[in-house]
Amino acid sequence: MAHPARSAPSGGPDRPPGGKRILATDDIGRILDRIAHQILEKTKGAPDTILLGIPTRGVALAGRLADRIRRFGDVDVPAGTLDITLYRDDLRRHALRPLGPTDLPPSGVDEQRVILVDDVLYSGRTVRAALNALYDLGRPAQVQLAILVDRGHRELPIRADYVGKNIPTSSAENVVVSLTEYDGSDSVVLTGGEDR
Repeated sequence: MAHPARSAPSGGPDRPPGGKRILATDDIGRILDRIAHQILEKTKGAPDTILLGIPTRGVALAGRLADRIRRFGDVDVPAGTLDITLYRDDLRRHALRPLGPTDLPPSGVDEQRVILVDDVLYSGRTVRAALNALYDLGRPAQVQLAILVDRGHRELPIRADYVGKNIPTSSAENVVVSLTEYDGSDSVVLTGGEDR
């Protein structure tokens, strides 16, 4: 779910102060290389596969994975965007958010293997919202989940098929993901925070 644990503050990957860097640029590159190879292996070459990034940082990660799959497997896997704003279960508790774009490949999602891509897996509520949004658009043959960081604390029975790094956290900590596309550089930083 959209949560301080997912967003990097403006000003770069080293803020807020006092955070512990978990992943640097090279680490994130290696993780995405590994996930791309795993996707190619697990899907036997990724036929009829599309990647849908969950905004915000999942969109950039989906694009990077598509590029790597193209390089490693010599196959074009389209990447798109799945906006989940209207499917979130916390709309009543938070200020209204602007709707984002849903950008699907021309093939749509029917009978495709859809791999949802996000930066942090936490409670599982974002993924639940993404599944609801996805099935309003069509009927995929299969849905998988690729995550850069799994921080635990699941509230729903959801797990990722592809995990970059498991980071044990307390509920009082935040996982701050920075990506070049949005923040100017790549990193994952663990910071302290108030218990939510």
